[in-house]
Amino acid sequence: MDFDQLAVYCDLALTWIGFGTVVGLAAKAIMPGRDPGGPIATVLMGIAGTMIGCAVLQYFSPNDVVVKPVSIEGFAVGSGGALVLLIFYKVLGGYWFLEGETTSRRRRRERYDTVYDD
Repeated sequence: MDFDQLAVYCDLALTWIGFGTVVGLAAKAIMPGRDPGGPIATVLMGIAGTMIGCAVLQYFSPNDVVVKPVSIEGFAVGSGGALVLLIFYKVLGGYWFLEGETTSRRRRRERYDTVYDD
C-alpha cells in the first residue's frame, strides 16, 4: 500500500468522523430531553444518519443527482436521519413508554426519603 493512498484513506476517515460528530450533536440538540449514548454513539449515529439521509434523498430525487454527504444538503438530511435514529433508539429502549416512575427517579426519591425522613 502506498503512503499517498493511506493518507487519502486517513483523510476520508477523519472527515467522516468529524462530520458525523457535528451531525450527531445537531440531532441531539434538536431532540428535547436527556439523550442516551456517549461520544462514540453520537459519532456513529451521525455517520449512520448521514448515510441513511443521503440514501433516501438519492432514492427520491427526480434525476440522477449525486448527493454529496459532506455538504449543506448532506448536513440537513444527515441531521434528519440521525434524529430518526435517535427517536427509534429512545422508543425501542423504553425511554418514553415506561410504566410509572423511571428507575433513576425512584432511586432519587428513595434516597431523598431516607435522608430527610424524620
